[in-house]
Amino acid sequence: MDPIILSKWQFAITTIYHFFFVPLTLGLSIFIALLETKYVTSGDELYKRMVKFWGTIFIINFAAGVVTGIVQEFHFGLNWSEYSRFMGDIFGAPLAIEGLTSFFLESTFLGLWIFGWDKLSKKMHLATIWLVAIGSNLSALWILIANSFMQNPVGYAIENGRAVMTDFLALITNPNVLYQFPHVITAGITTAGFIVMGFSAFHLLKSDIGKEMFRISFRWAAIYSLIGVVLVGVIGDAHGKFLAKHQPMKVNATEAIWNTEQPAGFVVVAMIDEKNQRNTFEIKIPAALSFLYYNNFTGKVDGIKDLQAVAESQYGPGNYIPPVTIAFWSFRIMVGVGFLMALIALIAVIWRKSIEKKWFLTILLPSMALPYLGTTFGWIITEESRQPWIVYGLLRVKDGGSPNVTSGMIILSLVILTIVISALILVTGTLLYKYGTSNPKEYTSETY
Repeated sequence: MDPIILSKWQFAITTIYHFFFVPLTLGLSIFIALLETKYVTSGDELYKRMVKFWGTIFIINFAAGVVTGIVQEFHFGLNWSEYSRFMGDIFGAPLAIEGLTSFFLESTFLGLWIFGWDKLSKKMHLATIWLVAIGSNLSALWILIANSFMQNPVGYAIENGRAVMTDFLALITNPNVLYQFPHVITAGITTAGFIVMGFSAFHLLKSDIGKEMFRISFRWAAIYSLIGVVLVGVIGDAHGKFLAKHQPMKVNATEAIWNTEQPAGFVVVAMIDEKNQRNTFEIKIPAALSFLYYNNFTGKVDGIKDLQAVAESQYGPGNYIPPVTIAFWSFRIMVGVGFLMALIALIAVIWRKSIEKKWFLTILLPSMALPYLGTTFGWIITEESRQPWIVYGLLRVKDGGSPNVTSGMIILSLVILTIVISALILVTGTLLYKYGTSNPKEYTSETY
């Protein structure tokens, strides 16, 4: 088997597993900071109990995210050494800054927050959780700066076959990261909101213990979720318009537009024949894609075939078309999940009696999986639709692997990593369920 294909599978599996934990860390850190702010400003002990209850969920999730994230670092040197050689001067800088500043910031102040309840003043303790939230989200920023260079290279020069940084300011103000970062943060807000709503719904259905606490948590989380999911959609639309100009092959693959159209219709569903580069069946809304790209109904959208010809003339012979079927359906799953979450959050906010309806509370339990589906398929679109490039326009995936790593080595490590990380996810999920459904009376002022 091709070592490159196996390395792609290994990186995809570990990345998706790691990202199960990232959005909840980002969104829940802010949510807990807001709750503790309310506690400090109001003096209401109920909010302190809420902070400690949801804080346990945060700590478990944070620990699992750290462990799964460390695994990814080894891929760059072991599976993708040629990529590291080519990109090390640029990719290493934001990752080093992330580790030395953001990660140390969040982990240090998380320790102070956990053990400082009776040792710090209320305001000082509040400051620690806000620093945890800031550090967590800054950590995401630096990682996305590195990833955005792979999507939209800026501030670099090619010297001796390597990409070297020439403009650090251009790197950190990459237009792609200006869309990608808030998109990820708002996805985290949505994830945290749905997790809190889901666990709150469980308690409201099963027990009268702590009912007021979970009613308040539910209300806060409903508003939090609605804000998050609406912003995800707005920012995602703006990001799509940006990519239509800078990575047209990527976005057109998600739409399965094989031939140039003016105006271009939006393909709702399709049966895609990638071998013959056509859709054998499709349902299309006329001119809608032109409007989505350009805010008018007459814009021209270049087809995948024409973009392939342009890429061949620019980069030489080769296949520059990403897996269209994967991109097309991943996008529709992501968007469909987003609309469903928006509907659920909207009902929870505007229908005051929703909190009393058992059928609605029951729906919220499986709905906890929705943000994870959305973010997973979002990352599949981001990475898979960039193929065949590992760094867009500069380095192909097939040229970024490690020449001395064999298929046998990768298969062995892939099997071991998948088993170990799957076990970790099972343990983490069990702990989250255990503490998320536990009796809130356990969360007294002596907790931690």
